[in-house]
Amino acid sequence: MEIKYNAANEIELPVFANLDDNIDALESIFADWGDIVKKKMVLERKEGFLSVYIIYIDGLTDNEMVERTITRPFLFEWKEECEKRLIKADETIFRTLFHNQAEAIDLVEKKTMMDVIDGVLKGDTGIFVDGVEKAMLLSTKKLPTRAVNFPQKEAGLKGPRDSFLENFRINTALVRRRIKDPKMKLKQGFVGQRSRTLYGLMYMEDLVYPSLLSEIEKKIHSFEIDGIFDSGMLVHLLEEKWYSPFPQVQTTERPDKAASAIMEGRVVLIVDNSSEVIILPTTLNTFFQAADDYYNRFAVGSFARCLRYLAAFITVLLPGLYVAVTCYYPQVLPANLLLAIAGARNDVTFPILVEVLLMELLFELLREAGIRLPGQMGNTIGVVGGLIVGQAAVEASLVSTIVVIVVALTAIASFAIPNEDFSSTFRLLKFVMIVLGAVWGLYGIVLGVLVLIIHLAKLESFGIPYMMPMVSGSIDEEAEFQDFVVRKPIFTMTRRPLYTRRGHRRRFWWK
Repeated sequence: MEIKYNAANEIELPVFANLDDNIDALESIFADWGDIVKKKMVLERKEGFLSVYIIYIDGLTDNEMVERTITRPFLFEWKEECEKRLIKADETIFRTLFHNQAEAIDLVEKKTMMDVIDGVLKGDTGIFVDGVEKAMLLSTKKLPTRAVNFPQKEAGLKGPRDSFLENFRINTALVRRRIKDPKMKLKQGFVGQRSRTLYGLMYMEDLVYPSLLSEIEKKIHSFEIDGIFDSGMLVHLLEEKWYSPFPQVQTTERPDKAASAIMEGRVVLIVDNSSEVIILPTTLNTFFQAADDYYNRFAVGSFARCLRYLAAFITVLLPGLYVAVTCYYPQVLPANLLLAIAGARNDVTFPILVEVLLMELLFELLREAGIRLPGQMGNTIGVVGGLIVGQAAVEASLVSTIVVIVVALTAIASFAIPNEDFSSTFRLLKFVMIVLGAVWGLYGIVLGVLVLIIHLAKLESFGIPYMMPMVSGSIDEEAEFQDFVVRKPIFTMTRRPLYTRRGHRRRFWWK
């Protein structure tokens, strides 16, 4: 049978009343599929013999469930004497078969072949009956997945230890486990013409702005792509200013962080096959927030957050300032420090710019090698490699000890930023500051910072200013700064941030 596809790569075929026509269509579609399981059975009923066709994919389907809920009940032998003739099912027989005899709850009727195939590709089981222009889909998914594990990139000393997985339904359940409110909605859809990746938008119906929700849905449906295999691919398509080095959407692997964002009126986008979810919209401040900030005492959490802001400045500016000061303004340094730098550079043959760039690139290379190597070997490369190569470079007079200290401090500061995407941005910007400091000295550093601030002030994330609350005012400005650089005690954070719909911003009150 010739199979026709439309522009959206969908099959334009109905479910036929003749079972043989359905079988011919499925045989053509699933030709050369070694993992497809298909079976035509003849059921003995009091009206006669009835033909049924079952199809599913081995490895995606719980075949024991198919045997228990469909195959065994259908093959039950009737005690009454039946006529020895082949019959076609009518609506009554169809409903009796599935609503009375099938030992399953999640059964859905489908009238198009594409709906059935789409379900089979997800792990469901398709069931066709001769004589009826519709099929049944039984939810029998048993997808290969790993167990819920510790968060790898957002670890903390306090708080839950579970993290998102590559399974869509487990991820939605991890969020549902934390918010037991019927107002939390889940809108599902598909993205990718060939991958048909399942995605879901989770939000609080009374807290989210409808305009934000519609804008996100419009953005998702504004493009066509062959396949989406991870949330990271979708992030690139959702960002408005694609050329900006700063991430305009936030990703997290922690369900408690996603649940907290939903309670603030934001939208969580969950993508199947991805162990991270997307939080929309986002601001600069949210990237410095860690989940355990809210589980520690407010003084400890505020101090840790201040350290992260300091770490961001060190990561971006310290190597550039070292180059600018040592090249153009050595007189601003204390005499002892200046003598120490000069003594350390006595035998170094490279200029300061080449020296700093060499060590920075070396540390970035070691970091990348540590990520790619498995397990403990990666950690060993990162630590031991940095020590050995740094010491060897100093002894070979390629770099000075001061540069090793500056680069090492910069690398340590970059690890203190809790979001990996955000930390990577600062690691790139430090090279820009190094070049500006080498060319124009402190004037170059100031120019670079000014351009950076202007760029950040122009960024938005789905209508929310990226530098909020620093560049936006509100009726209650004190409430906007309650969770900024300093996190106030929980009992004083009585109002939700600007993400939340007006009239629903109160979240805490004393009885």
